Amino acid sequence: MILRPSTLKRRLFFMVVDTLIIAVSVAVAFALRFDFEIPDQNFDAIVPSIVFLVFLRITLFYLARVYDMSWRHFGFHDLSRILSVLMFSTLLFVLFAYMMRDAHIAIPRSVIPIEFFLTLFGLLVLRASKRLYFEKVRHQKVAALHTLVIATADRANTIMRSLGGTSYHPVAIIDEGYSHMKINGVDVYTLAEFEASGIECEAAIVDETILIGTIYGALQRMGIKEIKIASAYLDYGAKLHEISVEDLLARHPKDLDQHTIAQFINNKTVLITGAGGSIGSEIARQCAMMGAKKLILLDHSEYNLYTICEELAGKPIVPIMQSVVDKARLEEVFALYRPQIVLHAAAYKHVPLVEENIATAITNNVIGTKNAIDVSIAYGVEKFVLISTDKAVRPTNVMGATKRVCELYVQNVPSQSTEVVAVRFGNVLGSSGSVIPKFRAQIARGGPITVTHPDITRYFMLIPEACALVLQAGAIGKGGEIFILDMGEPVRIVDLAHKMIELSGKSIDVTFTGLRPGEKLYEELLIDESDAHTLYDSITVAKATHYPIEKLQADIEELHATASLAKLKEIVPEFVHNKA
Repeated sequence: MILRPSTLKRRLFFMVVDTLIIAVSVAVAFALRFDFEIPDQNFDAIVPSIVFLVFLRITLFYLARVYDMSWRHFGFHDLSRILSVLMFSTLLFVLFAYMMRDAHIAIPRSVIPIEFFLTLFGLLVLRASKRLYFEKVRHQKVAALHTLVIATADRANTIMRSLGGTSYHPVAIIDEGYSHMKINGVDVYTLAEFEASGIECEAAIVDETILIGTIYGALQRMGIKEIKIASAYLDYGAKLHEISVEDLLARHPKDLDQHTIAQFINNKTVLITGAGGSIGSEIARQCAMMGAKKLILLDHSEYNLYTICEELAGKPIVPIMQSVVDKARLEEVFALYRPQIVLHAAAYKHVPLVEENIATAITNNVIGTKNAIDVSIAYGVEKFVLISTDKAVRPTNVMGATKRVCELYVQNVPSQSTEVVAVRFGNVLGSSGSVIPKFRAQIARGGPITVTHPDITRYFMLIPEACALVLQAGAIGKGGEIFILDMGEPVRIVDLAHKMIELSGKSIDVTFTGLRPGEKLYEELLIDESDAHTLYDSITVAKATHYPIEKLQADIEELHATASLAKLKEIVPEFVHNKA
């Protein structure tokens, strides 16, 4: 029990050893200054110097949380904190030396820098020892896999810090911009140079920001089957996780403008509807990270709302458990909290369920959105952003048609001082009820994976990147626009299924079940090609569609009252219902 590690024991250990290091460094500094023949008047200064420096430095180390550092993961930020404390305490030691002259205690000026460097050396050797052990000594005890690191020079260095004590031994680094150099003794190549080098590797570690889908084939050709993704970078290293299909499909837009997003959100009161869903919860995370003054999280699902509130505990959040269909209650929320930005992610989105519950979907999607927009305008909200979908383009299902009605309302409602915009994009990777979680569950059960049609395709984007672009589009919107996110090239769902089977390492069949009611073979993001460009390549604007607002409001009321597909087709004439 006494040898079992604990935070208190670690702190006490370092306090005791630091005291010894400081004391020995002071004594050795005096000895070196006088060539080990210390005069009596200077010898008397050793003990006061030790007492002063030990008390001062141990106290400052504790206040600076130096004793909370990880011994094994000691890194540059830890070094800078120790160095700052040492420099500050040494300045105070200079003052102490001058004050001691009045007490006839002579501390030579040359002792001060000698002691500083001796103490610094001792403290760093102690703290780096465990990391050195893991990176050098223990690494030799593990059967090493020759590993290729694919990352920029800085991140490759950080990744390699993580590999001590693991089975991964880096033998080459891929960085297209910095070949013909070494990092920590490891040669850097371009991918083409490495393929030509003949070096064999059993594993690869790839930085999370690199499009693994573009190099996955090359790694397979080189016989590299074990692939890890590096993420969550800290000074002492990076976390590694298994490659996933999300990593293969990730796009990483190059023109994400974090500064513009931060200016849009920082110190604002933001209301998010559907805040517990896949999109709403990620928007909530990003708004919290961007410094929202208050986050009003509105969702009618108790579980979803509880989950995101638990995750954001400690942030300035207000949970509101209600539906956007309840306009009177919605007005109470707006009157009480006066949101400046409204991000509307609440919607029923699952095509087959909406096909079976048309009236409910019209109420939630159309009336709920209209309520949210109308109340936002009435209470002077600065910006309203509707989350729309590629299924609203020439819709073949009720869900897409209801979202198209919402887009028409966005473009035609007289919004006064409120800037009302919509953002349209395709599928996001891993959202609730989407194809990837479904395939994972089918693989876990041993198959088969079911695909509706061999030629069906979909656009995909990572949830965090889609949400960041939503906020970016909202920031630049002036009112009435439908922004379209660049989703890249569409992906064949059967190819996605085979890739997930390959990553699972299992032998699983793929079966085709036929298109479901309302389902398209492929999705579109534009009704026509007359889109306009913005400052950002990843965001364009769809052509506006005029619809007299008095007629649109009357049509929506009739649609709500009748839940008539004929009325839905009248409002959205391009709606061709695919019932089978």
